[in-house]
Amino acid sequence: MQEETTVQAVQEGELEAPATEAGTQTQEHALPAPSELDQVKAERDQLLDRLARLQAEFDNARKREGKERQDVRDYTVSNTVEPFLGVMDNFQLALKSEGSIEQLRSGVELILKQMEDALRGLNVVPVEAVGAQFDPRIHEALGSIETKEFPDHQVLEEIRRGYRIRDKLLRPALVRIAANPSQISE
Repeated sequence: MQEETTVQAVQEGELEAPATEAGTQTQEHALPAPSELDQVKAERDQLLDRLARLQAEFDNARKREGKERQDVRDYTVSNTVEPFLGVMDNFQLALKSEGSIEQLRSGVELILKQMEDALRGLNVVPVEAVGAQFDPRIHEALGSIETKEFPDHQVLEEIRRGYRIRDKLLRPALVRIAANPSQISE
């Protein structure tokens, strides 16, 4: 509205039109003052510098996080492998031994116990199998044995042991189950 009043005043001769470089620009479209331009350029330079610093900081944080993740992975693997090194040492000693079959067998049983202890230390426990009722969530049936002595679907034989880590199944137990034709499964 003020612009219209100024334009009317110039047309009526009350005011003189401001002199500009192109002769047609009004005062509103004039270039900013040199000090204002320098201020905007300085602000832009500060923002570009800040952006570059933030990008570098982000890249460094990403690299640091990747290295920390690798360090945690290495630490976890070393803590997991350490209990099994003794087991390997004992297997090597058993292979070098010149004892009787009974001595070798008792040595292997001790190594197996050591291995089970190492797994238990990692919260890995065997899945209950023989004598339990077949559960398809933790057992995998490889066959059935027809019998009248045991209830239908009772696990009679463990072919391969299954394991859990806490509540998570690592692998199911491979089993043979009872098939009792005198019991009707519904």
